[in-house]
Amino acid sequence: MAFVEPGTPSELARATRDGFQSAYGAPAQVVGRAPGRVNLIGEHTDYNRGLVLPLALPHATYAAVAERDDDRVRIASEQQTEPWEGTLDTLGPGQVSGWAAYVAGVLWAMRESGWDVRGVDVFVDGTVPLGAGLSSSAALECSVAVAVARLRGIELTEEARRELVDACIRAETEVAGAPTGGMDQTASLLASQGSALLIDFDLHRHEAVSLPLAASGLALLVTDTRVSHALNDGGYASRRADCEAAAAALDLPSLRDADLAAVEGLEDERVRRRARHVVTEIDRVSAAVDAVRAGDWGLVGSLFLASHASMRDDFEISCAELDVAVTTAVEAGAVGARMTGGGFGGSSIALVPEERLEAVCRAIDAAFAAAGFGAPAHLRAVPSSAADLVEG
Repeated sequence: MAFVEPGTPSELARATRDGFQSAYGAPAQVVGRAPGRVNLIGEHTDYNRGLVLPLALPHATYAAVAERDDDRVRIASEQQTEPWEGTLDTLGPGQVSGWAAYVAGVLWAMRESGWDVRGVDVFVDGTVPLGAGLSSSAALECSVAVAVARLRGIELTEEARRELVDACIRAETEVAGAPTGGMDQTASLLASQGSALLIDFDLHRHEAVSLPLAASGLALLVTDTRVSHALNDGGYASRRADCEAAAAALDLPSLRDADLAAVEGLEDERVRRRARHVVTEIDRVSAAVDAVRAGDWGLVGSLFLASHASMRDDFEISCAELDVAVTTAVEAGAVGARMTGGGFGGSSIALVPEERLEAVCRAIDAAFAAAGFGAPAHLRAVPSSAADLVEG
């Protein structure tokens, strides 16, 4: 059993610069770094104008970028065999597909918002596991966004970061075609080290929530089931459509304004269950924040388990591998566990006493082998800093 290590920013920035040099035969001008994220609690609540509580991971994506003297855009990656090439006028919706759409979409959205984006060469590398529900797509978008902002002489103030959040959301929803709600980009660009980020999508506010895990003898374990995870394959969109149908049936602008009694009166059984998850999950986020601030980690663990049951039974986005990871983690000593991310595969997160961390990993590995599943991967979720430039 070995943890997926995040690597050091200086080493990874240097490797990304080397990759850029190899791909294009010239040096990069800047390297942007943006973290993946793991969500403590609050799943499928962002696009329902609810609450979420993610944290930035130490695992990050790096984008080496240089401006060109023409309108060409070239995109390559250490993790992808096929580069993409086009012009500034061929970056928008319906014009780019696959992984390159996340990069092209950022450039398109920044231009649409009035940024003076020029032709660029881009090379990306990183350590955010792909398809694991840890927001590798947002990390890719945000690493490119901060790099291009620096090239245009923009200081990364909070106001600028918020503009970049909006651009990256448009890239994902309008160009890449994944109907996500904005949590991932917000966490990647606005998180702070040592804290989770409480985001209120109704009031458009965020605040840091300190996570004194080490002082409490605890660690956050993420288990990547390695079950394929994609947000633009229809499952995510159908859940979002059900939530919108529930809000419409309740004559509300969003499920943020719904109460559980009204939800239980919905006639459509599937829509009712989807709405029930959202309403109760928003309440669980508030309760989790209060519990973290009070140091009541036992309650946090109980909320994790209730969240997982809700996603499994009402929202129906879990899978056998996630259920085994969650159940086994708790049996092996975790305080609580839940699936995390958009669902249909991806990862689980467990709150584990530090001295039980390796034992929990071994137990999950053994349970996967006994069930005939492929071997999972594990990483430590250490609350880390937001996207920025890597100097040197």
